[in-house]
Amino acid sequence: MFKHNALTSLFFAVAMSMHVAHAADAAAVAPAAPASTPATAVAIAPPAAPSTAASAPAAPLASLDTRIQDVKGDVIRLNRDLLVLEEELLFPANTQVALFVSMDVGKMFSLDSVQIKLDDKPVTNYLYTPAEVSALHRGGVQRVFVGNLKSGEHTIVAFFTGGGPHERDYKRGTTIKFDKGVEPKYIELQIKDSMAKLQPEFDVKVWQ
Repeated sequence: MFKHNALTSLFFAVAMSMHVAHAADAAAVAPAAPASTPATAVAIAPPAAPSTAASAPAAPLASLDTRIQDVKGDVIRLNRDLLVLEEELLFPANTQVALFVSMDVGKMFSLDSVQIKLDDKPVTNYLYTPAEVSALHRGGVQRVFVGNLKSGEHTIVAFFTGGGPHERDYKRGTTIKFDKGVEPKYIELQIKDSMAKLQPEFDVKVWQ
């Protein structure tokens, strides 16, 4: 009886040892699962619902348009400053003379062209378009010449050609003598209507 119990116990112990060894071998062969992988790692996020954020690029586009307009304004101002600087360099104040043409009413004369001589030398021969004549009728003043003159006495002769009263060809001339000092000289050639004489008049005004 004692011998049988001992054999049974020995057999049970051997079987348990073999089972434990087999389990250990299986554990060694099987790959270990990642310890730090969260259970939700395999979850797939649902697609985001559309929102009003799609219209967000409108603000950057508006900002870009504003910047473009600002750059254009800067370029225009820079060009203007460069033109003024260029004119000051080409025509210094102490030698500069500028001639202008203006028209007061102008119903009795339709301007076609202006020829100007300065000290017997032709300096301009300008042909007008209907749009330019219309601008003069509305009060515009046109600069027809700018140049350099030394100090002293000078003479300007201007000829105006166009249509006079009763649609007749009309050509008139006017002459002025002036002194050029160290300051720039501005001279305006004026076309006026004389209601008393019913004909155009041509005058010269020296700006002081």
